[in-house]
Amino acid sequence: MKTTAPNATTAKATTPKAGTTTPNATAQKSAPSRSAPSKSAKPKTSKTSRTTKSSGTSRTSKPPKPESHLAMVRRARRINRELAEVYPYAHPELDFRNPFELLVATVLSAQTTDLRVNQTTPALFAAYPTPEDMAAAVPEEMEEIIRPTGFFRAKTKSLLGLSAALRDNFGGEVPGRLEDLVTLPGVGRKTANVVLGNAFGVPGITVDTHFGRLVRRWKWTEEEDPVKVEADVAAIFPKSEWTMLSHRVVFHGRRICHSRKPACGACPIAPLCPSYGEGETDPEKARKLLKYEMGGYPGQRLSPPADYPGKPAPALGAE
Repeated sequence: MKTTAPNATTAKATTPKAGTTTPNATAQKSAPSRSAPSKSAKPKTSKTSRTTKSSGTSRTSKPPKPESHLAMVRRARRINRELAEVYPYAHPELDFRNPFELLVATVLSAQTTDLRVNQTTPALFAAYPTPEDMAAAVPEEMEEIIRPTGFFRAKTKSLLGLSAALRDNFGGEVPGRLEDLVTLPGVGRKTANVVLGNAFGVPGITVDTHFGRLVRRWKWTEEEDPVKVEADVAAIFPKSEWTMLSHRVVFHGRRICHSRKPACGACPIAPLCPSYGEGETDPEKARKLLKYEMGGYPGQRLSPPADYPGKPAPALGAE
């Protein structure tokens, strides 16, 4: 009997562990440090769970749901509201004094910067202030004036044609309807919407290269064709927002969300952007990429609005 006492003692000592599935030998090995297994087991399970979840290898994890159309619309409208706070001074960046000057400047802006157009149009409008004057211009003389804008021969042909059409078909006045404007040589929907929105107060969405690039980055549309982009974006916003939305998006594209290297780290709407990280995310490096007034440089207009916070652009030859 004395020889069996130790076994009885051992069995008695391990009785509290009897309800577990752990073998007695394992229970005996872990008994001297009861707190160690309980502390190590819990974080081990939690850590494994987190790792599995974060690595995407868990069988129970689900891929993120795609953004619903309603959620996209809400995000798009919030982006517009925040851009309105960042650029309360957003405006057309072409210098003009009347609808005719805006129409001509917009035609000239194809394949060049608004700055180059603004540096060229003072001499052009001094020589041809009205449609009648421009329609009677000598082509070679006009070409020399607008040469800095590039594609000057094709642009001269368009300006002569649209000026003659204004003179002959519209009494020398720029029409205020899109269907009339697009009949003019060299005038498409983009140019027509610029003129309507900024010279006549008729809402319109201007889909230029900046606008198209940003709305695709923001997943408002996947379309490449400007007309389809215009239709998709128009369906998101009330008509009253179209013109100013265009200015804000273009401003942002020129100043921060650049084509090749967007300044993501300096972007005020970064939390709302599904394409964040395509550009420089370091704040200090991103700030060095900012352009125009956001970077402390002159803007594109020689005669900017009174509330413009930046510096006026230099005249041609004074850069």
